[in-house]
Formats: sequence, C-alpha cells, structure tokens
Amino acid sequence: MPLLDIQNLSVDFKTASGPFRAVDGVSMTVDAGEIVSIVGESGSGKSVSMLALMGLLPWTATITADRMLFDGHELAGLSARQRRRIVGKDMAMIFQEPMSSLNPCFTVGFQIGEALKVHLKLDRKARRRRVIELLEMVGIPAAAERVDAFPHQLSGGMSQRVMIAMAIACQPKLLIADEPTTALDVTIQAQILELLMQLQSETGMGLVLITHDMGVVAETAHRVSVQYAGQKVEEQAVAGLFADPHHPYTAALLAALPERATSRRLPSIPGVVPGQFDRPTGCLFSPRCKFATERCVTKVPPVQGRQAGYALCHYPLAGGRPVGHPGPGATIHPDLQEVA
Repeated sequence: MPLLDIQNLSVDFKTASGPFRAVDGVSMTVDAGEIVSIVGESGSGKSVSMLALMGLLPWTATITADRMLFDGHELAGLSARQRRRIVGKDMAMIFQEPMSSLNPCFTVGFQIGEALKVHLKLDRKARRRRVIELLEMVGIPAAAERVDAFPHQLSGGMSQRVMIAMAIACQPKLLIADEPTTALDVTIQAQILELLMQLQSETGMGLVLITHDMGVVAETAHRVSVQYAGQKVEEQAVAGLFADPHHPYTAALLAALPERATSRRLPSIPGVVPGQFDRPTGCLFSPRCKFATERCVTKVPPVQGRQAGYALCHYPLAGGRPVGHPGPGATIHPDLQEVA
C-alpha cells in the first residue's frame, strides 16, 4: 500500500462570480522513501492540491475526492481533532515563503517547540534540547544562541532552514516541500536542496517537492507529475520524462530550458494559464498548443494509457511526434510553431 494515495481530488472555491475549480480530478501516489515532484506554471493548482491534503484551505474551498489515504487513514472522513494528530507529526509541510510563514512575535525556538509540545508531550527542558538539536541538524551555526532569535533577525536562508527544522521536528513519514528554494540565491538554493535530500535519505520519509525548476526535478525526483490549469496532464519516471515527454505542455516546458535552446532566442510558451472566465471547452492547453486541432478545442481529452505513458491528450507525443495526429493541415494554431 502506498504511503499516500489520492484519487480524483477536486477543489472548488466560492467567489463573487461563482465557483472556480482550482484543482480538477488530480490523482497521485507516493511510496515511503520516494521523491515525487509536482511541476507546472503558477496557477496550475500545485500548492492548492497539497494544502487540501493538509486541511489548510479556507472555508471558501470545497474539497471532494474518491480517496485520500495517508498511511492507511482516510483523511476525508477524519474530524478536525483527528486530523490535527496527523498534520504536523506524521505529515508535515514546508511553506513557500519562510519570511511570512514564521510568526514575528515569537522566537524560532518557541515556534519549533510548539509541535514538540503538542505531538510529543515534551517538557520545556526536553523541548529546548530537541530544538537545538534540530537547528544543528539543518545547518544553523551557533544553534544554542539562535534558538532565542526572532524571525526578523535571520536571513532568508536561515528562515528556510528553521521551517525545515519545524517540519521534521516530529520525524514525519511524509514531507511536502512547497517551492523550498523560492527567493533564495543560487548558493543557498543548492544548500537547501542538499539538506532536504540528506534528510530524506537518512529518515526514509516520502517527499513531495513542488517546484517550477526543472533542473531541480532532474537532480532530485524519482517520479514527476505535471499539472496544468488544475489538471494532471502527465506523469512519468524522471528519466523517461526528460528523454521522451508525452504531453505537448511538458515538451514545451523542457524546450524552454536555457540549456536546451537551439537558437539565440529562448523558446517560450505563448499565452497564459486559463483562469475562471477563459477556460476552453475541450483541452485546457489547446489555445497554446501547436498540435491543437478542432477535436482538441471541442472535446475533453482522454487519459492515454501505457502505450505512450500517462498523458491527458488527444495526440500524446512519442519521440517528439503526436501519435494519431491528422497532420499539419489540421492544426488550428499555425502561428504557434515555436512551441516545442
């Protein structure tokens, strides 16, 4: 049984203009000791899907799923009290912006120790010893002094390390890292990623890594889930995804990597991720896809099976060519030929 098993997760938000579907039928599994990366542009529902799993979405959100199993527990049926026993202990999350995630009114030692008090029932002296141990584990120098520091006294890199220490305080079975290197300089990014990989290797926990950086994915993940406009459009092992992407969106993301550029002008994906009022009727990627036909515009794409790998596409790619495509004359976006 996988450590995490989500099937057909959808999240709708109430707005003044009506409901907006931010996550649409996403499924994923994570095994113990596995690193699964979720990639996609901003607005693809990556963070929202994991916040739904953690139970951290506001009251305006409606969450539905056929199954949300974590370590054998069905999360959808748990009360708030039962969920609190799991979240922060067996399942933890590193949030996107450490400078705004930490409470400026309390010391970092108090904030890390709060989880130890609630979940492990440690007394004050034991909590302080454990907090210092955690700060040393994540590479913060002079940990015994930093334990009494306030967030504003720490740099961005140190704040992110504090967030990691807080997340691993109770030795979780699953850690969700939501863009853990955002707004950090390149050197600190490498240190944070190396730290996460080391912790994951030492503890054997499952790790879900949400990122925009395909280079990070190539270096860290075992399996990759690609999301677009709230839908999972492709899933492959990391080596297969980089060697032979099956969805045009994945191919376009990879083609936009600077190291893959074949001309002086860096390729880009035209257009933007659709919002509440401009969602296409058929394939959500069709307005930006160079392979789109009338069928793509009018009909919702099926999930293609093992023959071409998981891809939510009418014409999944194989070797860079769309399978079953009627030909160049059938495309409806000839001006988007720069899309890979």
